[in-house]
Amino acid sequence: MSSLSYSAELDLANGTSSATDHELVMAVAKGDEAAFQEIVHRYRNQIINFIYRMLNDYDRTTDLSQETFLRIYTSANRYQATYSFSTYIYRIASNLAISELRQRKRRRWVSFFSPFRSHDDNSDQEMDFPDQAPLADEMMIDAERRKAISVAIQSLPEKYRLTLVLRDVEGLSYEEITEVTNLSEGTVKSRINRGRNLLRDKLQKYI
Repeated sequence: MSSLSYSAELDLANGTSSATDHELVMAVAKGDEAAFQEIVHRYRNQIINFIYRMLNDYDRTTDLSQETFLRIYTSANRYQATYSFSTYIYRIASNLAISELRQRKRRRWVSFFSPFRSHDDNSDQEMDFPDQAPLADEMMIDAERRKAISVAIQSLPEKYRLTLVLRDVEGLSYEEITEVTNLSEGTVKSRINRGRNLLRDKLQKYI
């Protein structure tokens, strides 16, 4: 076992991993299960959030998130540290999400203009705020705003949605987005600006 892999395992065993992403991937390539679990721990929420923003589908988000990490695991020995690992994993996730969207479009499974639905359809019925009408109204307005934003994002054309979500939801830099999408920085900025303008038009009543 290499000193690098051994160091990563020691840190992980102590629950205070200081290994870098690159070190973890190298350890995974050598069969280190603990290193893989640490990668999942670091990126699980980000990848789930990103894919869900792209698909608006809980079940498929779960499937594609698992597929993303499976590909990280099975291709760890082919990973090249020419750019950040976060860029690498977002590229895998974005390719899977885009492929899913294109399959949906071809098969006409869903409409991107369909209303956003809560994961728990009975959530509104279960919430009870007696004698707090102002609070209930405020929560209703906030929920309506979130719903409108979700619907608006889903209705954006794929190319604008991807760059907008990567930038404004996931917080990636322009440079990172160019690496994820293989687009020029000028094209990335143009699509983000166009996406923001489209989103602003759709959300005019909430601005």
